[in-house]
Amino acid sequence: MYEVTIDRDACDGVFACLVRDGRFVEADDGTATIDEDADAVTERRTEADEVTVSFEGDDMVDDARQAAAACPLDAITVEES
Repeated sequence: MYEVTIDRDACDGVFACLVRDGRFVEADDGTATIDEDADAVTERRTEADEVTVSFEGDDMVDDARQAAAACPLDAITVEES
């Protein structure tokens, strides 16, 4: 299991994450978010300043890490549990 968190205050809509991991999409406000219908989502928590999505049973953690590494604003974190 792993969690991906997007700091919505830090995200500036550069969207480097979108080309690294197809689960990242543009939100209505012009920032990045994660597709609610993405495979293996077990939980989604949305707050004013961040979105955290938990995944289990997929092999895409490396894609999420690449998306986080590509973000020039360090707005994405990936934590395995």
